[in-house]
Amino acid sequence: MEVTRTLAKFLVSHKAADLPADVRHEGARSLLNWVACAVGASKHQTVKRALAALYDLSGPRDATILGRRERVDIFQAALLNGATSHTFDFDDTHMKTVIHPSGPVASAILALAEHRPVSGRDFLHAFLLGVEAECRIGLSVYPNHYDTGWHITATAGVFGAAAAAGRLLKLNEQQMVWALGTAATHACGIRETFGTMAKPLHPGIAARNGLMSALLAKKNVTSAEQGIEGRRGFAAILSTKFVPGEITEGLGKTWEILANSYKPYACGVVIHPAIDGCIQLRNEHKLKLEDIARIDLKVHPLVLELTGRRTPKAGLEGKFSVYHSCAAAILLGEGGEAAYSDAIVRNPRVIRLRDQVNAVVQAGVNEDQMHITLKLKDGRVLEKYIEHAVGSVARPMSDADLEAKFRALTKGILPAAQADKLIGLCWNVGKLKSAAEIARASVSARAKVKAKARKK
Repeated sequence: MEVTRTLAKFLVSHKAADLPADVRHEGARSLLNWVACAVGASKHQTVKRALAALYDLSGPRDATILGRRERVDIFQAALLNGATSHTFDFDDTHMKTVIHPSGPVASAILALAEHRPVSGRDFLHAFLLGVEAECRIGLSVYPNHYDTGWHITATAGVFGAAAAAGRLLKLNEQQMVWALGTAATHACGIRETFGTMAKPLHPGIAARNGLMSALLAKKNVTSAEQGIEGRRGFAAILSTKFVPGEITEGLGKTWEILANSYKPYACGVVIHPAIDGCIQLRNEHKLKLEDIARIDLKVHPLVLELTGRRTPKAGLEGKFSVYHSCAAAILLGEGGEAAYSDAIVRNPRVIRLRDQVNAVVQAGVNEDQMHITLKLKDGRVLEKYIEHAVGSVARPMSDADLEAKFRALTKGILPAAQADKLIGLCWNVGKLKSAAEIARASVSARAKVKAKARKK
């Protein structure tokens, strides 16, 4: 069947008025979380180094890097905002595919919204369509595609960015087919880079390339008619599994955004049950690192595959170590960005306990579950079973939780009043005259003054 064309037809014909209320609200939650993550990481060394490499090469400085005073062209903004939103590994997760859906899509269309007029209503609609496209395409090839070594946020995300940008550019059906075909040839991103500064670039590259795909299609640059399902298309080349019905069945009736989840901890989502359980045991029994002789974990296979790094050397690597995460959770009683600083990863006390953490795969344990056993030096044995980690679809973060996360991530970057204003803009995105208000509100007045002084 014509998978690419069926999806394209849906993307150009769906009406914003047909969006269910719960879908619109989840879109606002996803946007709020994305903005928080992007602003929160805007001063990270990854962003500073990427900006230093690219800034002088920017074209017209039309677009904002969230949280920063520098302005760049829309392609660099899409790239850099996608990178900042993923740097802390604190962004949203579609658990059925482990895609981080907001980064590629929101980064592409917010940059576009600063280049041409885009209402908040159209922005939210395009965002939801883009997330739907990327998650459905991801579902059609998951898990085989991911298991091979492709980073599915990047490879599926480029389709979401192209779909959302194409909708805002008012592509017709044929142009949308071409946009998706061009996106297919940009699908890239490998898991070997996990734990390095290259990994957070993936959603940014997907955002930039998806935006470019849509802009090329707008000017009738042709591409493959079956970029997704063709004999030499995306699915055939990058996966040993392809279920086309995951893309085409129920379009407009079911929405993948409702399966989105949000992280209370700044690391790989499969570690969350371990952190959750270790924090609970620490608080219930007032434990210190030196009290613990050994920690045993019974885990889902993905825990060891994705986060089995025994000896992380830096904060970014620690995000992919279930061993470090357990030790840091016992030390700090939390799993936020503080747990993944270089200093905590290299802390001798944390390292000593990290080396006493052991994990084995247990049949029947799901991704958001874990059984934890702590053996104490005084002979006691403590156990905790996490059926569903905090932040999972089964135990979702509330709207208030997301606002608290937003304020914590933006503290020190935005004044409290401005953070509250930005929170309000995200919740009310569908009512904004211009979606670009969100980008403008992400930069503190002090940073803007500095930027003007620098120009003079």
